[in-house]
Amino acid sequence: MPVKDGMGFPLPFFAPLRRHEVNTMYKIVTKEDTIRIPAEYMRKGASLNDHIDRLSMTAFEGRFDDDNRFILVTTNHEPLGRGRIIHGDGAIYQRVRFDAVLFCMDDYEVVEGAVSEVNEFGAFVRIGPMEALLHKSQIMEDQVEANVGAGVIQGRQSNRSIGVGDSVRARIVSLSPDTSDPRRSKIGLTSKQPGLGCHDWLGEDNE
Repeated sequence: MPVKDGMGFPLPFFAPLRRHEVNTMYKIVTKEDTIRIPAEYMRKGASLNDHIDRLSMTAFEGRFDDDNRFILVTTNHEPLGRGRIIHGDGAIYQRVRFDAVLFCMDDYEVVEGAVSEVNEFGAFVRIGPMEALLHKSQIMEDQVEANVGAGVIQGRQSNRSIGVGDSVRARIVSLSPDTSDPRRSKIGLTSKQPGLGCHDWLGEDNE
């Protein structure tokens, strides 16, 4: 039976899952960007370098970059050349180079996460700093029932269940980052492909 999304449309065909296919989602890169240093930071005798670390962390951390990679942590902030002042602003716009720890996701990538919440329409799965939705139609090849009070979703015939705290392997099937507010990003998952699902099931399948 073909895998379908929550609206009943077929998902793209996927080859069988290979062991190496679960990718490393964290990367360390060197980036360059610009920070704004307000006029009140430019006191006589004070070094602007004293403020660059704090202003850079505030400007860049907890946001998506231009390639939709989520910036977790920045360090080693280094000013590049002299900053520039824009007429009528009074602040200094300073180019900086820094190291960043990134959280990266791609369409159809296989990811590992943990169930953080169960509701009537599925389970939310925590993947690094992000929350993704595993819709109940994408959990298993079985009709399921959600017991929200117990935090569990269970198959009617298989009796397999998935609940809060369970580790899950799933594939990203929809990815819509919200650059203005990362908390509103929409990530859809499926675990119906062979080799995916609750880790407890995968252990049973390998026995």
